[in-house]
Amino acid sequence: MSTATLVTPALRTQKLTKRFGAFTAVNDVTLDIAPGSRQALIGPNGAGKTTLINLLTGILRPSEGRIALDDDDITHLSADKRVHRGLVRTFQINTLFPRLTPLQAASLAIAEREAMGKVWWRTLRSCSWVADEAHALLKQFNLGQYVHVDTAELPYGKQRLLEIVLALAAKPSILLLDEPAAGVPEDESGELFEVIAGLPREMTVLFIEHDMDLVFRFAQRISVLVAGAVLVEGTPAEIAADPQVRAAYLGNSRV
Repeated sequence: MSTATLVTPALRTQKLTKRFGAFTAVNDVTLDIAPGSRQALIGPNGAGKTTLINLLTGILRPSEGRIALDDDDITHLSADKRVHRGLVRTFQINTLFPRLTPLQAASLAIAEREAMGKVWWRTLRSCSWVADEAHALLKQFNLGQYVHVDTAELPYGKQRLLEIVLALAAKPSILLLDEPAAGVPEDESGELFEVIAGLPREMTVLFIEHDMDLVFRFAQRISVLVAGAVLVEGTPAEIAADPQVRAAYLGNSRV
């Protein structure tokens, strides 16, 4: 008998389904995402990837199925309570406040985490540790020189990087990234994913990405979603060698 210890998935879905009327956007999806893993979710446009992320984060309610965080059922937990449980996401489209500086935005995110959000503009004066933590985060992720620049003036790659910083300010255990490199120039996307690769090893990361070069460089496991269902899942080497995936997607540089 094996004495190996079974590791509880950091995030698990069981037969997760989402219907919009007669249309099934997510169909019977079962995923086990290991603690500390870097897992990519790929597939063509309309495959249901963002809908699945919205189900995981509580923006949408499933029609059927179950979602578990560290084996605790969170299927019916609200989105904000999932954030407090450590499940945090970024969005496919830039959602930053353009007139805030990175320092102000990071301070706001920290204040929200500490339930001080309604008086966030006072925290820089009254709680120096908030500004100190914000500065440290921004410096850690190569934004130290931009702390007092309006967010709208940042290069787009730096804006996407700031979104990740704001998500990290919530101190997540699981980070969900919805196309973090979308719209980012090629010469900046590499830096973005180097930052993602350098996240704490204990942090679990699930990301949607269309750039296959980035996916195969940084993912430890890949799930391929087609028409709302998981076609195949495996290591990058297994996915690259899978004839279904090669025939359908990997003839192109983007999936």
